[in-house]
Amino acid sequence: MDVVTFWTKSWTSDDRVATRQLLAPDAEIEWNLDAPVDEEELVRTLHKIAVFADTVTVVEQARADDGAALLYDLVAPFGTVRMVEFLGIEGNRITEVRQVYDVTATDRFFPGLYEQ
Repeated sequence: MDVVTFWTKSWTSDDRVATRQLLAPDAEIEWNLDAPVDEEELVRTLHKIAVFADTVTVVEQARADDGAALLYDLVAPFGTVRMVEFLGIEGNRITEVRQVYDVTATDRFFPGLYEQ
């Protein structure tokens, strides 16, 4: 199984250990949520999505030798949120994670997702 597929399967099935192990120690992580992000906050937020969402589906993906872009549908009990994720990959580790959320829908359908 390749890194991108393993990453997606790990976080969507709430396997926080595998998710964390795929991240390189100095991975660059960014998102457009109104909260600071580091490895711990990323894993915590993905955990919250995995346990709250009814389903998480990869709708589209584009792959390159050094990364991938993934479009997700995060289906919550009251509606669906779209999230785009850009991954940088080196060897078998993820060196960059960039997530772009539909913030209006995230705040509406995943209340408290990124609050401390």
